[in-house]
Amino acid sequence: MRTFIITGVPGTGKSSVCRALLQHFEFGVHVPVDDVREFVVSGIAHPVPAVTAETLRQFALARRAAGRLAAVYAGAGFAVALDDVLGPEDADMFELPGPVTRVLLRADLDAVLERNRTRTNKAFDPAVLDGVIRQLHAGQDLGAYRQAGWAVLDTTHLSVRAAVQAILALA
Repeated sequence: MRTFIITGVPGTGKSSVCRALLQHFEFGVHVPVDDVREFVVSGIAHPVPAVTAETLRQFALARRAAGRLAAVYAGAGFAVALDDVLGPEDADMFELPGPVTRVLLRADLDAVLERNRTRTNKAFDPAVLDGVIRQLHAGQDLGAYRQAGWAVLDTTHLSVRAAVQAILALA
């Protein structure tokens, strides 16, 4: 079955695109790494306001756990879409078997900030992510993503449906 890793800064539409993408398969499972991280009920280390060694350790654990969850579902015939904020070389942390379609969703900074401002899927004020979004957006080296095997998809003016069609054309 198909396995996708969808990345991008917060607000680029990762979760929406993953859910819509999986509607094109008889069986599909969305694995948001943030949700796996939230399984921690005592001692969770959030990346905002600062990333610590413990934050990095918990992200690595969540990615390995998400990868194993994805592998179990893929092995049972499900299409799988993992959703996480990743650097170009981070996809290997999932330890996924078989071919994986890697997609970086990229949008203009103003569009991402506006999408973040109007989000309703977070249990906190999404404005706390604005600084992180600006920092991550400025630091994205699109050439490094392409060189690491990622397709780069500009979603600034794309609907979720159009983004899904573009991803399906890659797989």
